[in-house]
Amino acid sequence: MFESMIGQSPNFEALLRSARMVAATDVTVLVVGETGTGKEVLANALQQYSPRVDKPFITLNCAALPEAIAESELFGHRRGAFTGAVANQVGRLPAADGGTLFLDEVDSLPLPLQAKLLRFLETGEIQPVGDTQTQNVNVRIIAATNASLEEKIARGEFRKDLYYRLNVVPLVIPPLRERMCDIQLLLTHFIKRFASEHGLPVSSFGKTALSRLQAYPWPGNVRELRNLCERLSILLAGRVIEESNLPSEIVSLAPAEKPLFALPEFGIDLEKVEMDLIRQALVRTNGNRSRSARLLGISRDTLLYRMQKYGIN
Repeated sequence: MFESMIGQSPNFEALLRSARMVAATDVTVLVVGETGTGKEVLANALQQYSPRVDKPFITLNCAALPEAIAESELFGHRRGAFTGAVANQVGRLPAADGGTLFLDEVDSLPLPLQAKLLRFLETGEIQPVGDTQTQNVNVRIIAATNASLEEKIARGEFRKDLYYRLNVVPLVIPPLRERMCDIQLLLTHFIKRFASEHGLPVSSFGKTALSRLQAYPWPGNVRELRNLCERLSILLAGRVIEESNLPSEIVSLAPAEKPLFALPEFGIDLEKVEMDLIRQALVRTNGNRSRSARLLGISRDTLLYRMQKYGIN
């Protein structure tokens, strides 16, 4: 399953190395990432590479749980426990006994249920709604969130003790805009995959279209890229995909040419960058100022002025 997670950028490869090590254990994992980054794909990979691979893998989207039945969905209930409980129901935790429960959007769990989940994590015990007895289940928890749990804790919306219990091993999936060198790899992978799935000839990307796609910030992350590839592989089967074939939001947000330098998310100190480039040019030219100026695309007088300004000898 890790093979389905495509990418060669250093931050993504570091994530996969950590995930492979974590998968072989029973440790609780908190997967953090923006919408569309592949949190459930990673959770599935952790299960497939774990000793629990042959056991149940149960998923629960906490954001889709009506609060009135949330406890019953997680722990189960006994017949007659509440109006409408006409039969016993097995909850997701007991259904996952021996295997793994993936709690997606765990930040959406109601506070009372957070306390009961915390008790399970600490004791391994659950108590179905309407039952007077507890029972032990052996379940590994993988939780995921696209929210800042620290901010939710500060607002009183998430329990701090539950956060620490879930955050034993955090795995942070970088957004696609922070692994732009993987764009072409992902485009090639998905365009071939969907051509094969739909029995169609493989499309390709023209140079300008590829430049646009590589410069686009992908707010929907890999999911957005995947959906675009499926659409293009069907509508433009076997053709060269040009800039004119791309959605208007991509063309309008992405410059035609890739930037020479990708500005980091948290910004830079421009003076330090300029000083560093001047020093690099001087080292490369063995101190020859005229050649250094040519490397930097400025005049020799401008270089001398900036060297004096920054105290560079």
